[in-house]
Amino acid sequence: MDIIERIITRDESALRLLMELYGDMLLRTACLLLKDQQSAEEAVQDTFIQAYAKMVQLQDPQRLKAWLVSIVVNRCRMKQRTWSWRSIFPAAESGQWMEESGASAGAEEHFMVEWHHVRLVEAVRSLDYIYRESLTLYYFHEMSIREISAELNTAENTVKSRLARGRILLKQTLEKEGISYEYGS
Repeated sequence: MDIIERIITRDESALRLLMELYGDMLLRTACLLLKDQQSAEEAVQDTFIQAYAKMVQLQDPQRLKAWLVSIVVNRCRMKQRTWSWRSIFPAAESGQWMEESGASAGAEEHFMVEWHHVRLVEAVRSLDYIYRESLTLYYFHEMSIREISAELNTAENTVKSRLARGRILLKQTLEKEGISYEYGS
């Protein structure tokens, strides 16, 4: 029996397996979309609760990852809309959730790579939500413009505009700090 069938039959060990397989990826996504680690963790927890409860609604098992991403994106949107005390007292953002770069690199090179990653994440987080959302889905999840359009229930031209504007804003932010990044369009 595969993981989807096991979750439909309420097998909690299958839920734990699902969390192991997709938890880190969903947390990175939520951290990029939200500016607060704790809110991101809550969004991911809510995602798994919803997935466990509504797995029967997944029509195409091949789209499990995309389905989970859509749930976490929607949970992040809900968190953006709701006011909380965290709006006044944001949690410290450590960036520790990022993957380690290659262990064979020298200490100085490792430090510089990590520093650039942290600066890039901070620059993405500084963007308005609509740009963070589009850039995260396009670059991190490698979704096409058509897929993003369907996911966000937005016109393809709107997605293209958000991506273009997000890239410009991201580039401006990074250039202010003297950092240059190249990314595809």
